[in-house]
Amino acid sequence: MAGGGKKEQSLATRLVTGGRSGDFAEHVVNPPVWRASTHLYPDCAALRDGVKTNEDGRFFYGRRGAPTQWALAEALTELEPGAQGTVLYPSGVAAIVAALLTVLRSGDVLLVADNAYDPTRNTAMGMLKRYGIEHRFFDPLDVEAYERAFCERTKAVMLESPGSLTMEVCDIPALTTIARHKGAVSLFDNTWATGLGFAALEHGCDITITSLTKHIGGHSDLMMGAASAGERWHRRLRQTAQQLGHVVSPDDAALALRGLRTMGVRLQHETTSALRIAQWLAERDEVAHVLCPMLPGAPGHEFWKRDFAGGCGLFSFVLKGRDDAARCSLIDALNLFGIGYSWGGFESLALPFDVDPVRSQMAWPKEGWGLEDRLGIRLSIGLEDTDDLIADLKQAFTAMDQG
Repeated sequence: MAGGGKKEQSLATRLVTGGRSGDFAEHVVNPPVWRASTHLYPDCAALRDGVKTNEDGRFFYGRRGAPTQWALAEALTELEPGAQGTVLYPSGVAAIVAALLTVLRSGDVLLVADNAYDPTRNTAMGMLKRYGIEHRFFDPLDVEAYERAFCERTKAVMLESPGSLTMEVCDIPALTTIARHKGAVSLFDNTWATGLGFAALEHGCDITITSLTKHIGGHSDLMMGAASAGERWHRRLRQTAQQLGHVVSPDDAALALRGLRTMGVRLQHETTSALRIAQWLAERDEVAHVLCPMLPGAPGHEFWKRDFAGGCGLFSFVLKGRDDAARCSLIDALNLFGIGYSWGGFESLALPFDVDPVRSQMAWPKEGWGLEDRLGIRLSIGLEDTDDLIADLKQAFTAMDQG
């Protein structure tokens, strides 16, 4: 494929050009969908040579992928400065679990950010605990307490920023620097910003994990995850994934590639729209707090402004002095916002959340908040017209107060 060198291309351009280095690239825009469990060899000698290599681009068996999956992995690697390669998984949670299993052994200690994704917490408290791996939750905004949480058995740190549901942004370079000095591996869930908005490896993370189900898929029609890393950890991630039997469908890989091409313009629209809606919500009497890292004054906004190149459409807000019935009446009255899990698709979603069950170190409500201001609503802003979304929220607030 003709064009300038990859080093000169911006990330926005790599969204379009990435993963198009195969033989097909001179003839078609999109890689073919290779549905093949069996890869054939010309003779026994070639069959025996096949087991000597283990890398994308070499046919072996369908569980190691084929050109469609390889193209997606290559494109994702090009979005992560410092990455040697990317491993694909059947879901974002599968990527998290497999990455943790790659770096941890029985007797190790894992530090987990207290505002991490709930399934990440559940993995630490469930499967990893059963395998003899100890977990300790920490407040990612308290760097001194975080450093004190390390011991000689601490081998890994699981980070996420902004935090799940409550959207705090932590000082990732500070946390990863401490982890490296302590001899621990830093894993980072980068689903909110993706590699387009945050260069995780360049900020000290060793492994960056993304749920492709969200922004990269972009159309709420696939489930997939990915982990990218430098040479050392990419090799180990690949080995663990193969031992676990992880493989993704070539059809889903093709859908993810298609979503990747438009992710830049989608994120730009969703970010602009989300920021405007967040600012509108901040002026509402019914709203106690808007939890949006892109807003000045939000927890860690200074770190978001310093470290991130972009945002997305996901943020939360907290109702002022309302009960759960009022919260549900507001959400039920929405017409343009679907009620459902996940986010990052073209459609807007609303979801009630309660923090108490998924926090053990970070105070909620936060210091200075009223005790009654604790009922959250998470919004995922899609591609609908911003004025229409604001009008929908406005009528829902009216319905809540009339109910």
